[in-house]
Amino acid sequence: MPAYHFKALDDHGVVQKGLLEGDSARQIRQQLRDKQWTPVEVHSINDRQSQSKNRYKKPSAYELALLTRQLSVLLAAGIPLEETLAAVAKQSPKTHIKSLILAVRSHVLEGLSLARALQQAASFPPLYIATIAAGEKSGHLDLILNQLADYTENRFALQKKIQGAMVYPIVLMVMAIAVIMGLMSFVVPKIVKVFEQSEQALPLITQIVLTLSNIITQWWWLILLVLASTAFLFYRFAQTQAGKLTIDSVVLRLPILARLSKGLNAARFASTLAILVRSGVPLIEALHIGAAVTTNLHIQKTIITAADRVTEGSSLSSQLEKSTYFPPMMVQMIKSGENSGELENMLSRAANMQEAEATNFISTLLSLLEPLMLVLMGVVVMIIVMAVMLTIVNMNDLAG
Repeated sequence: MPAYHFKALDDHGVVQKGLLEGDSARQIRQQLRDKQWTPVEVHSINDRQSQSKNRYKKPSAYELALLTRQLSVLLAAGIPLEETLAAVAKQSPKTHIKSLILAVRSHVLEGLSLARALQQAASFPPLYIATIAAGEKSGHLDLILNQLADYTENRFALQKKIQGAMVYPIVLMVMAIAVIMGLMSFVVPKIVKVFEQSEQALPLITQIVLTLSNIITQWWWLILLVLASTAFLFYRFAQTQAGKLTIDSVVLRLPILARLSKGLNAARFASTLAILVRSGVPLIEALHIGAAVTTNLHIQKTIITAADRVTEGSSLSSQLEKSTYFPPMMVQMIKSGENSGELENMLSRAANMQEAEATNFISTLLSLLEPLMLVLMGVVVMIIVMAVMLTIVNMNDLAG
């Protein structure tokens, strides 16, 4: 039964929007009239006009993980696919998720496979679609969805762990900047103004602090304008292909950022390749999808080149070994998997190892960032105090 977007006026004259299922638009209008509502617009979710007005928003990491787990549980219980999709749509409290699932269900009722229906919705990642397509081909869609649910939940858990660990350093950084700006804008000018009236030469450090304070208090609007313009121009540059290549190249040259980028991309590539190979997706197709989920364009190109060489008969480990983007341990585990015929197991182990290493490295960086911010704020406050105290000491010497 297809779903329809509707807009109607309730008995109080308030505009109501939502989704209803029915055999035709006429039946939907009758359902609305039965509720004492006046139909204004009714469109099938598959109509171009409706899709242009209700573009499907991509589900977040949490929504995708929850959606996958619900599909896995219901299909494992033996519930037919169309009923499963209807139940998941009904369960979702968010309109855009409900609309998305009902659109997928409509495509399934038209005779498309679940993978094709997800592809038509254009809101799911290639990894998701390829894995489900492999599950449908193998006849074990419920098992594949269970693996995919584990994968999406692990990715979401890692994302939340990183975000949670960054909260305190970010708050500390904002507070440090606010304290320093407050001292330079309000405290320093009032204190130093007293010493300027003595007409004595101020120490060099006091002159520097006073100059910075004057710049901040008098030209704050220009500073904000320059910062905003720089950020905007950098954002526009980063959206271009040349900009992305340049930024990714710089990141791979900086010691700490290079290790972080390589670690995260290696973990993402290994985990993606593991779930795809385990689901029965051909290795070449899995490599192209694995390249798409990496965030660094240079690493992407390396993986795509490796996929082309594998097509010609080379081994995956030998191609990855030529680059410096993948850890030797990960390459060695892939090589062992190729030689033993247990590539999917070794990829899973490599993915777990890389994710654990990347998480530990990020935790170490964040744990170092907190004391560094405190030290930086302490140094700035100490310089401001020295600028004031040196002036007081000089005035006491002159008075003596």
